[in-house]
Amino acid sequence: MAASAKSFLADAGYGEQELDANSALMELDKGLRSGKLGEQCEAVVRFPRLFQKYPFPILINSAFLKLADVFRVGNNFLRLCVLKVTQQSEKHLEKILNVDEFVKRVFSVIHSNDPVARAITLRMLGSMASIIPERKNAHHSIRQSLDSHDNVEVEAAIFAAANFSAQSKDFAAGICNKISEMIQGLATPVDLKLKLIPILQHMHHDASLASSSRQLLQQLVTSYPSTKMVIVTLHTFTLLAASSLVDIPKQIQLLLQYLKNDPRKAVKRLAIQDLKLLANKTPHTWSRENIQALCESALHTPYDSLKLGMLSVLSTLSGTIAIKQYFSSAPGTAATTARSFDLVKLAQECCYHNNRGIAAHGVRILTNVSASCQEKDLLPLEQDAVFGLEALLVLCSQDDSPGAQATLKITLTCMVKLVKCRPHLSQSVVESLLTQLQSAQDAARILMCHCLAAIAMQLPVLADGMLGDLMELYKLIGQSATDKKQELLVSLATVIFVSSQKALSSEIKTVIKQQLENASNGWTAYRIARQASRMGNHDMARELYQSLLTQVASEHFYFWLNSLKEFSHAEQCLTGLQEDNYSSALSCIAEALKSYHKGIASLTAASTPLNPLSFQCGFVKLRIDLLQAFSQLICTCNSLKTSPPPAIATTIAMTSGNDLQRCGRISNQACMKHSMEEFRNLATRYGDLYQSSFDADSATLRNVELQQQSCLLISHAIEALILDPESASFQEYSSNGTAHVESEYERRMMSVFNHVLEEVESLNRKYAPVSYLASNTCLSNAVIALLKVPLSFQRYFFQKLQSTSIKLALSPSPRNPAEPIAVQNNQQLALKVEGVVQHGSKPGLFRKIQSVCLNVSSVLQSKSGQDYKIPIDNMTNEMEQRVEPHNDYFSTQFLLNFVILGTHNITVESSVIDSNGIVWKTGPKTTIFVKSLEDPYSQQVRLQQQQGQPPSQQQQQRTAYSRF
Repeated sequence: MAASAKSFLADAGYGEQELDANSALMELDKGLRSGKLGEQCEAVVRFPRLFQKYPFPILINSAFLKLADVFRVGNNFLRLCVLKVTQQSEKHLEKILNVDEFVKRVFSVIHSNDPVARAITLRMLGSMASIIPERKNAHHSIRQSLDSHDNVEVEAAIFAAANFSAQSKDFAAGICNKISEMIQGLATPVDLKLKLIPILQHMHHDASLASSSRQLLQQLVTSYPSTKMVIVTLHTFTLLAASSLVDIPKQIQLLLQYLKNDPRKAVKRLAIQDLKLLANKTPHTWSRENIQALCESALHTPYDSLKLGMLSVLSTLSGTIAIKQYFSSAPGTAATTARSFDLVKLAQECCYHNNRGIAAHGVRILTNVSASCQEKDLLPLEQDAVFGLEALLVLCSQDDSPGAQATLKITLTCMVKLVKCRPHLSQSVVESLLTQLQSAQDAARILMCHCLAAIAMQLPVLADGMLGDLMELYKLIGQSATDKKQELLVSLATVIFVSSQKALSSEIKTVIKQQLENASNGWTAYRIARQASRMGNHDMARELYQSLLTQVASEHFYFWLNSLKEFSHAEQCLTGLQEDNYSSALSCIAEALKSYHKGIASLTAASTPLNPLSFQCGFVKLRIDLLQAFSQLICTCNSLKTSPPPAIATTIAMTSGNDLQRCGRISNQACMKHSMEEFRNLATRYGDLYQSSFDADSATLRNVELQQQSCLLISHAIEALILDPESASFQEYSSNGTAHVESEYERRMMSVFNHVLEEVESLNRKYAPVSYLASNTCLSNAVIALLKVPLSFQRYFFQKLQSTSIKLALSPSPRNPAEPIAVQNNQQLALKVEGVVQHGSKPGLFRKIQSVCLNVSSVLQSKSGQDYKIPIDNMTNEMEQRVEPHNDYFSTQFLLNFVILGTHNITVESSVIDSNGIVWKTGPKTTIFVKSLEDPYSQQVRLQQQQGQPPSQQQQQRTAYSRF
């Protein structure tokens, strides 16, 4: 609970002053120089935190050189601490600028007489393999240490050899024969062979190396049939195939062969584990015969644990392209047709198995088959899937053990997937969930409520009659204040909000509020209010936010809740809108705007430097401007009634050839044109808000997109009905994505969009040219229809699940930010831009950064000296580069010209490009100042010219040489 609160409205910015990078490094350096071992160790282990806080090369380079010094002169325990720090900070290693010096200090210990010191050094070199993959002295030391008589040193050499093999093709090719000899040598102990074999998984740099390693592993599997050797060899075999890609089908056959023929359970388990790995990584390489062989093994095995593993592989495959290959049998072959049902037969057998895990995988296979093979007549399969899911639901909902809850999650996920693909099954699934909800355990009830809400969001299947059951359950939850009860209150309230397609009845509100007063804390009430805001039940949300205002300890939280209360009140004002009642609509919008302005003031007060609430402020400001634009449009339409166009307006329009003349005074004042441009401008601003919300979830982005589409719709309607009926096109606005509607809010908005488009199109076709009265009525009704859909405040408004930010560092950079950097006007400035991508607790949850786009521009702020005629290309700098971050770090350089004397303002702005190629304007924007100075020679020549003295030839020659 506390974590969620913190993630939503971060700490108000109180706390001790942070040390800057240099001070922090000096503090740790003082610890390293201490004479006490404990203080030295403490200083060493605090370095990873320093790297995380200040992840730029200049500090990391200095820090690692200090650590290398400690490694060189310290004892083995300190060396071990430095090794652990290096392994923890692996992604920062490439930022070391003086790699040679760093390696030199570390490598000096390899010549020690102490085998433990040599072993730690080898592990250190292995951990640094990513930055020194081709260092021949490191390669030589590893090969030499493999022949050592000290076991600790040999194990360290094996670790280093594995790491270098993964990074260096030359080392892998050179060490392969050595490893092969050691594995096959009789003098090598078996436990050492078991540690050497996994090195072969890295021999995938070219086809010949992979092939020779595969042959060696094949020999080992045959020559050493002991359980441990077979397990290690087979697993290495699998990892090598997965990396080299070409031998995956052969590896699948080999694993299936061992699964079928080897009697040892440990080997069978390893084969299943590796098959699961290959099923996840390359499902397209599985042939029908492979799946059939796995089905036969699962049907015939007497062991539940092995059957569970095989079904796990099959359930993974059933959700991929492999299942389509399995069912796409050649027509007319009876054998193939019979075989194709083995998977189904196995799943049907397992659906009612007494082992919950096996039953869960059985129903998952049936669900995936029903969902993916829609062209086949699979009605019996659908029924089997539903019955199996219902049986598992009854079984798991009565048990609150972790295993039962995990199985229940799989079951409920399958239910949601089945209902999405087969909507006709939704009624029976929902009824079984509601029936079981009454007697289930609290932990199971929470999960079942999430499932019901997910189904109801996709399909409006929760009828009003079902609300009674939910309300009875809500009353029966009891007076307990345990965490499970609090969670259940939130989950049940969410289902009730989703199922109430219209406004909540007063009875439901009373029950919810009464229960919250009896058995809940403030956090539960806030979460329920948040869900009400998401589902558009603003009346309920406003009352809950009002009740919470006096229960918070921080003024920032108070202002936040107050702003939410005002926004909910504003949206509640818009629920009373009625078509054709325009004066009432204007007063409702005015009342809503009044509350919104109060709310935005509170929201600004709730923001802190650590949490500026930029998305929330941007979204609300756009909503205010949109409401004002709607109000202005209705006023403009109403003014036509008091000042209609003259009776001869149509004749004037036909005579002059200007169709706008038929609108009379309105078109002359260009009010409608201004209104159209305002809506287009709002659509552009909504697009900018969308582009700046890289961390938002898909539902929030879809919500912003719907607001943008509503602006475009109204601007299109104005153009089509009044300004330019001839050229207005309906093709680009036709909605073709209604099949993928994911929420009730989106469904209602799409319905309004379609209705308005149909109205506009029919008016254009029937009554061309459209009369001013019909067009204005249509526009006003369109505005009211859009406002009548209760606005949904989506998750990102309240909660940030993914957090991504970019930190930029520019060099050269002035000591004082306001102080300019001096550059001569005949030279170019090399501007180095470094950046670090920083993530929250869930990196890449919604989207990942593929590359960073850096845009550098310069503007002349103040000019000094005389004006000269200078080519326009030399007056400004506009450059753009794309860089791909590696280990969340990127670096690039720009060459900038400053020919004009004076002070220039350089702006560096970053934006990110995700894995789908979409550009997101995330920022940040950094500014530095550059002062362009006249070069000394030009200055001297100019001064002499002003004094009327031509420069001497000798002086010209000398200054020309001095410039070089």
